[in-house]
Amino acid sequence: MQRIIKNGEVIDERWHLLPVDASLDGISNSDDLIVPLALWLQSSHALKVRDGGLGVWLQSHEQIEDIVDDLKHFQVIALDFPAFTDGRHFSSARLLRERYGYQGEIRAIGDVLRDQLFFMQRCGFDAFAVRPDRDPYDALKGLSDFSVTYQTGVDQPLPLFRRR
Repeated sequence: MQRIIKNGEVIDERWHLLPVDASLDGISNSDDLIVPLALWLQSSHALKVRDGGLGVWLQSHEQIEDIVDDLKHFQVIALDFPAFTDGRHFSSARLLRERYGYQGEIRAIGDVLRDQLFFMQRCGFDAFAVRPDRDPYDALKGLSDFSVTYQTGVDQPLPLFRRR
């Protein structure tokens, strides 16, 4: 069983992340699913009436604006980082929190490493599925790599000079 970091602790994963080419065939009505955006756009009517939890995941080239009208349906929004160097979803998380007021879980998936966690948290991520070849307990330490932040962020809306 995969373990993820959520709200500052390592927990067992209970959600099923469906692959990008998934369909609803053979999917249990009661499973907690994180579906790819394409499946949501194709089958949202069927997904809305399921008994299990519902989340959606976006590839790095997909836009948050494609799901803004449906945010109330999602308990989890997972944002995929296909490579350590692809940071487009840092902005997506910030938009979800600050512009669209999303209060549910925002999870980083894909090529997620310890070095990114502190900055992801500042942008609004509260859950992290680190790469399978990395230790989530070691990665958890990345959330506290820095003790002081000067700039504002989702996690600290006041700059340092206003906190003095």
